[in-house]
Amino acid sequence: QVQLVESGRCLVQAGGSLRLSCAASGRTFSNYAMGWFRQAPGKEREFVAAISQSGDDTPYADSVKGRFTISRDNAKNTVYLQMNSLKLEDTAVYYCAAKRLLTTTQAIGYTYWGQGTQVTVSS
Repeated sequence: QVQLVESGRCLVQAGGSLRLSCAASGRTFSNYAMGWFRQAPGKEREFVAAISQSGDDTPYADSVKGRFTISRDNAKNTVYLQMNSLKLEDTAVYYCAAKRLLTTTQAIGYTYWGQGTQVTVSS
């Protein structure tokens, strides 16, 4: 089992920045690829970004490319999502997820999920 707990400041104005963290426990963190997903009200969960075990593979959704950066610190068992130039449409519940082997943009490929953290971007 892998337990994932997200944290981060939850309310920010449009154009601002926010960093989410996801702390993992239970298994060897460096064995897992990590992903960030989000779900807005009335919409399906969508892929945001992912990172491989070593950090050398980092796919992004087109909607966040150039604004968001995913990173990880295997010594701290933590994955981060730095979000810059935030837009109103970035408002959603953000989830981190973990899976063995290769990164994927598909939510179904992830085994473990955090409880989610609400991010609200205001005008």
